[in-house]
Amino acid sequence: METIVIVGGGAGGLELATRLGDTLGASKRSRIVLVDRWPGHFWKPLLHTVASGKCDPQVSELPFSAQALDHDFEFVQGDMLCMDRAHQTITLSPRDGGDGACRVIAYDKLVLALGSVTNFFGVPGAQEHALTLDSVADAEHFRRRFFNACIHAGEHKKPVNVVIVGGGATGVELAAELSNTARTLAAYRVHELDPEQDIRITLIERGQHLLPQLDPLQAQRAARHLRTLGIEVLTSIAVASVSADAVTDAEGVARPADLVLWAAGVEAPPLCATLGLSVNHLKKIMVDASLRSTNDSRIYALGDCANYVCPVKGPTPPRAQVAHQQAMFLADLLARKDDTPCPDFRYHDYGSLISLGQQAAVGALTGPVSGRRYRVGGPFASVMYRLLYQKHLLQLHGAVPMLTHTLADWLRARVLPPVRLHR
Repeated sequence: METIVIVGGGAGGLELATRLGDTLGASKRSRIVLVDRWPGHFWKPLLHTVASGKCDPQVSELPFSAQALDHDFEFVQGDMLCMDRAHQTITLSPRDGGDGACRVIAYDKLVLALGSVTNFFGVPGAQEHALTLDSVADAEHFRRRFFNACIHAGEHKKPVNVVIVGGGATGVELAAELSNTARTLAAYRVHELDPEQDIRITLIERGQHLLPQLDPLQAQRAARHLRTLGIEVLTSIAVASVSADAVTDAEGVARPADLVLWAAGVEAPPLCATLGLSVNHLKKIMVDASLRSTNDSRIYALGDCANYVCPVKGPTPPRAQVAHQQAMFLADLLARKDDTPCPDFRYHDYGSLISLGQQAAVGALTGPVSGRRYRVGGPFASVMYRLLYQKHLLQLHGAVPMLTHTLADWLRARVLPPVRLHR
């Protein structure tokens, strides 16, 4: 029986494992194995809601073992350390991160869905002093730091300065949610600060506009909304260095910072550059039109760790919709007979939506037939944004479980505080 190993349980990796488990695994045509360092899956585009305290990951996280049992694949928890292409094996860290023996898993086909990590671009002090949102653990760490900073500042009658570097989706969405969290915590008397005056959130973007994936009009609309929330939006400013208590720009202006969140870009994990496969300058694995490594036809890559260049649109952006489309493509490709021709992957950009907090969003949607881009905003865009997560749940669970999850989330929102009120 053929063994297909998928490394990485993010949006693309888990959707692929689920689809292949339902087809090849259920029919015993192939053994499907999913490997991930974490025990559960959390949809990465919502990490900013964990960092702001809006979402409790213990409630929303999906255990890989439960998904594996329901969809006929196997789950192995561990970090991938290296790969032996000659013997077609990967080596994982010892169980539970202990001092035991490393584990080896053999594969016939290997899919690398390793995601991405923060790119600090060599800015001095950024990696040492700035926080990131690469994982649930990172988001929880930021939430606790923000929570403690507010309480400490309230006790000592001083302001809290939060600087977010990077005006893309992550930076904009976190800034909006943090503003709402600051007001909510004040309303519940968690801290003694005035959220309008004492909690200062600054968003710094190197480019001329926020949200480069949107047109300038939509970017300006988002910036105006953030400013109405009391957020300082600075564009065309490059960060030169980060220290323990300040962010300094290229002009030498130092802005005080109790917390710095770096969201200025991503690259593939360092592991990608150690596997003996061709990578680009961002360590992304070079793949052909069928998402196969250009060095090894038995190895595939998808999502943020893959460098796929669309003949029409150029390199694919690091977005969840790219990982989803590539996962569905590989689910069909890997289920084919070996003698059938390999199709080419084609990326379809259906637009981009950015949350701006409660009942507010901005973005652009692409018409399925005309291909035209339509600007959207306000409550309608906010509803469409929330439906993106429902679509992800639909791919993982099916219609009835997705509706059950949605109902449970709605009920929790009615009976619980809007943000987490504890450390």
